[in-house]
Amino acid sequence: MTTISEAVTYVKGHGTQNDFVVLTDPAVELDLTTDFVAAVCDRQRGIGADGMLRVARAVALVRAGVLDELPDGVEPDDWFMDYRNADGSIAEMCGNGVRVFAHYLRATGLTESDEFTVGSRAGGRPVVVHSFDDLCADVSVRMGRVLLGEDATVRIGDDLYPGVAVDVGNPHLACVVPDMSTSDLAAIDFSTGVVLPDGVFPHGANVELLTSPEDGPRGGLHATMRVFERGVGETRSCGTGLVAAAAAGLQTLGRDAGEMVIDVPGGRVTVTVADGHATLRGPSALVADGRFRAGWYRVD
Repeated sequence: MTTISEAVTYVKGHGTQNDFVVLTDPAVELDLTTDFVAAVCDRQRGIGADGMLRVARAVALVRAGVLDELPDGVEPDDWFMDYRNADGSIAEMCGNGVRVFAHYLRATGLTESDEFTVGSRAGGRPVVVHSFDDLCADVSVRMGRVLLGEDATVRIGDDLYPGVAVDVGNPHLACVVPDMSTSDLAAIDFSTGVVLPDGVFPHGANVELLTSPEDGPRGGLHATMRVFERGVGETRSCGTGLVAAAAAGLQTLGRDAGEMVIDVPGGRVTVTVADGHATLRGPSALVADGRFRAGWYRVD
C-alpha cells in the first residue's frame, strides 16, 4: 500500500452540508490509518470534514483485508463507499455520503449509468442520479430496511428526551419531541453532553431530535431535525438519521409508511418509507479539488 506520507489528491463535497473528503483509490493502495483520517477531517489541522469517503472496487477491499467479505447485495466490481467518521472510526453507512459518492462517480465518469449500486458495509445501496453536473446533483438512494426497536431515553445536558432505537444499517436513537417549535429545537445545546442509555447501544449511536410531523405548506408531511453523530458531534445533516427520524415520526402518527420533507441546518431532503424500506432524495455538491502535500499530517 502507498504510505500516507506521500501526496494524495482529494475532492471536497457535501450533501446538505454534511461534508466529506473523497479519495479515489480503486485498487486500495492507500493505507488509511485512523490518525491520518482524523487529521484530514480536523477543521484546524487538516481540510476539515464530517467524514472521509474512499472510492474503491469492492473486490479490492476484500483482497486488501479492509473487508472480510462482500456485504449482502454487493458485487465484486461494484464501487464501494469505504466510509470513515471524522475521528477515523469505521461506520456502516452514510446516506448523505452515498449521494455525494454517487455524484462523484457520475461527474468523474467512473460510471456512465444514472442507476447503479453503491457498496457499503450495510449492504448494496441502489441509487438514481436524477440530474448532475460538475458542481451539483439530485440523487435518490434506496436506504434499505428500517427496523424500529425498543424505546430509550437520551440525556442532553439536564434534559431527557424519549425516543426509539432505529436500525438503518447503523444505530440511531430518534426522538420525536411533542410541542417543540423550530426555535426550541435550535436552542438545544448539544455541547452540554449527550449521554445514551447503558446497554441499548453497545457501539454508540447517532441521536436525532425531530419536531412533530405536521402537514406541510405544499401538502404531505413536514418536520425539522437536528442530529448528533457518534464519532463526529453535531453535523449539519445525517442521511441515515433523516431516515430514522422519518420512520419514528411516522410511528407517532400511527403510520408505517409515508413521505416526509425534513429540514436540517444544512438544507432539505425527502424521505419515503414503504413496505419497511426507505428512500432518501436530496442534493449533492462537489466544491473543491486539491492535493495534500507529502508528510503534511506529521507537521506540528
